[in-house]
Amino acid sequence: MLDLSKNQVIEIMERYQNDPQQLIAVLLDIQAASGKNCVEKQWAELASEVLKVPLSKIYDVLTFYAMFSTTPRGEFVVEICGSTPCCFTRAEELVKWFEAASGVKMGETTADGKITLIYTSCVGMCEIGPVVKIGNDVFGNLSEEKVKTLVKCCRQGNRQELLSLCQN
Repeated sequence: MLDLSKNQVIEIMERYQNDPQQLIAVLLDIQAASGKNCVEKQWAELASEVLKVPLSKIYDVLTFYAMFSTTPRGEFVVEICGSTPCCFTRAEELVKWFEAASGVKMGETTADGKITLIYTSCVGMCEIGPVVKIGNDVFGNLSEEKVKTLVKCCRQGNRQELLSLCQN
């Protein structure tokens, strides 16, 4: 996992012509390039300086939107829906399956840096709940075996097989 450099962050902002209206896109790109799936304090401060956006506004964005993190996360962020419909359709059981298969509890990241388990709000796929979102992909109608397969794919970085299990 390579650390992001100041020059790389500046290049990201320059791709957006240092336009403060592109703040979300800039922060998403910084997070993706970080190798840690987060926007670290030093890069938030640099973005504030270069884009001429108050640091408080940058942190408003980073803490409001669920897709951002200010602390390192795994390569694959497994978001388990914690909304009421999913809770009625075995979400607790699903959490137990993911925790057992990954070896970490909700809110934690695996030692290899591959998987972080977190809760998310409704993703609008109640008909196949409980659901899990990994990246932009939604997985539902899950069994314990499918969960084990999803975790195995994440650990191996096998995005192709992961996509073959996707519901959307």
